[in-house]
Amino acid sequence: MPSLSVNNISQLVNGCIANDRKSQELLYKQFFHPMTALCFRYTRSQEDAIEVFHEALLKVYKNISSYDESRSSLFTWIHTIMVRTSIDFLRKKKQKISVSIDNKPDNAESGGVDHSANLKSAGLDPEEHFIKKQKIESVRDLVNNLKPKYKEMIELFYFQEMSHEEISKKLDLPIGTIKAQLFRARDLLYNALKGSEGKI
Repeated sequence: MPSLSVNNISQLVNGCIANDRKSQELLYKQFFHPMTALCFRYTRSQEDAIEVFHEALLKVYKNISSYDESRSSLFTWIHTIMVRTSIDFLRKKKQKISVSIDNKPDNAESGGVDHSANLKSAGLDPEEHFIKKQKIESVRDLVNNLKPKYKEMIELFYFQEMSHEEISKKLDLPIGTIKAQLFRARDLLYNALKGSEGKI
């Protein structure tokens, strides 16, 4: 990662605290490669590493006001969040696999119902849960104000309930790109929903 001066780091942190998009994008570019490499060491999957990075980055954005430069460097602070998120991701993935195996409809008691189909909704994070619970018409109004590519991501993932793999095939884009654009679309929509929460 290219080194940043103390002043530049302070400006970057303050910009992210102020929800400045340019600062957030700079932080993203500075940490994407080293931190996805870190996540890969845990997940052993490039796609999962990118997903974990985006999940952890959202935590960074939300909690950066608590960063104390007198206690650790920004790199170390973000590194810790990435490691914890990677470990949590692996734990959840292991649980999902266990549930999927335990609930496999291979006997009469299962009633022929594939319980693993419910795993996706069971793993919603706070932002996804918030989006899901809003009135559909209100969400659609906000979605229409997004840029076309983000609008399409929200439409396919939330309204048509397509998986990352299905969206990837439909749009002929790498899954990593799909996850990155969906991450950005979800972040934009979440902020829009928070801003209009009292009106919904």
